[in-house]
Amino acid sequence: VAVILNFTPVPRRGYRIGLPQAGEYQELFNSDSRHYGGSDLGNGGTLTAAVEPWMGRPASLELTLPPLGGVVLGLRR
Repeated sequence: VAVILNFTPVPRRGYRIGLPQAGEYQELFNSDSRHYGGSDLGNGGTLTAAVEPWMGRPASLELTLPPLGGVVLGLRR
């Protein structure tokens, strides 16, 4: 599980994060979801992490972070 938080009032599109392994990650939680009264800015499902080292981790992916919110990603098995 990866928890990514954005404490700024600016949406971050194309934000790259390092992850422990490559593969498909599912967006498990998005605090900006319409279900919580948000604008629904997020990733809409599955993201793919590639073997591209970043932030001291062996894999990475780019995602959209909602403003003043966070997302939780889980590796799909």
